[in-house]
Amino acid sequence: MSETLNANPSIRNASDLPSRRRDNNAQPSHKSALGLFSSTIPASAYLPDPFSPSSLSDSEGSDDDAEEPIDEQEIYDLISRISDPEHPLTLGSLSVVNLPDISIAPLAPGSPLTVLTVLVTPTITHCSLATVIGLGVRVRLEQALPPRFRVDVRIKEGTHSTAEQVNRQLADKERVAAALENNTLVGVLRKMLEGCDTAV
Repeated sequence: MSETLNANPSIRNASDLPSRRRDNNAQPSHKSALGLFSSTIPASAYLPDPFSPSSLSDSEGSDDDAEEPIDEQEIYDLISRISDPEHPLTLGSLSVVNLPDISIAPLAPGSPLTVLTVLVTPTITHCSLATVIGLGVRVRLEQALPPRFRVDVRIKEGTHSTAEQVNRQLADKERVAAALENNTLVGVLRKMLEGCDTAV
């Protein structure tokens, strides 16, 4: 990207971003593929590792079998630190992802499946990287969340000139899978996800 499309984007101060302050900040961080959820959901529940000793002994004597609900703030915390592919800033600080644009709802009444919808707001209406940003958000969420979540990432209505086309691309599982086989694109996504707990 030799030419910056939006050389002067609006930037939010980090202290103005929504966050959930925790009292256990002094505790050491144990990063894993699950990121924020590593302490609440056992890794073996949906990311089995046959070489991990914890996957062999975690299931005995546990009273934590109840699913802990995941709310919009936790989703925002997962995606707000993704780097913009064009600027050295996060999607949260550029207001590309916003807490009010995240919704969580059951797929159907009584269904164990949950639909997570994230509306992305590009910094300019003709942003050529809107699909890449949406793909980065989708990849981050699919890596971090349990399989009961159905991730739906879309461009917010009225914020992009080709939103309908970008939304079709982001919703097409075959196109997403094909995109993740492109080494150049995977390199861009890895760079975007460097500030997060997991990478592509």
